[in-house]
Amino acid sequence: MIRFEDVTVAAGAVTLLDRLSLSLASGAPTVLIGPNGAGKSTVLRAAMGLLQPSAGRIVRDGEPRRAIVFQRPTMLRRSAEANVRYAMNGADRTGELLALVGLEHAARRPARRLSGGEQQRLALARALARDPAILFLDEPTASLDPASTKAVEDVIRTVSGSIKVVLSTHDLGEARRLAGEIVLLHRGRIVEAGPAQAFFEAPQTPEARRFIAGELLV
Repeated sequence: MIRFEDVTVAAGAVTLLDRLSLSLASGAPTVLIGPNGAGKSTVLRAAMGLLQPSAGRIVRDGEPRRAIVFQRPTMLRRSAEANVRYAMNGADRTGELLALVGLEHAARRPARRLSGGEQQRLALARALARDPAILFLDEPTASLDPASTKAVEDVIRTVSGSIKVVLSTHDLGEARRLAGEIVLLHRGRIVEAGPAQAFFEAPQTPEARRFIAGELLV
């Protein structure tokens, strides 16, 4: 669906992605992992079209519809259902989407008064209202409590049967639970990529083994 071909993204003198090549194909979720500053968020933003390559190119086959949810989504000053309806692409499925994320009871509540976990689920509903073929999630459960994390992950599992999900996370447990494919990034480069089970059971690189063991990559 989306291919990075020797993509470099630079911000001034800082290289965020360094000649990165990656294919995001339809199927099970792709999970980006790596230390802070590895380039995970940059990959998502570039794939979404929010950042342009300094070199190389990003090819989007058929220009698939895309949506993104950030770690701290901004809620509009309106009700939960109005936030979803504002983003709607086509028929009004507000009730259906609120039910999907478990927020039908909060439809009339001001979005900004929802808890952090509820706001993240509302952001998911709002993104899904765009009817995307590919959904990018940037640290979707960061700072959430275990119950809220599970609720968000349950939504991701549900939608990943019909939508390509690409998400970044620091949480290796979450990566194990959700990923079909793992991409380990470090300093803007791909260190290792492949099926999640093989990655966790038999990592091929020293960096991957250290990262799985909880050691810092420097």
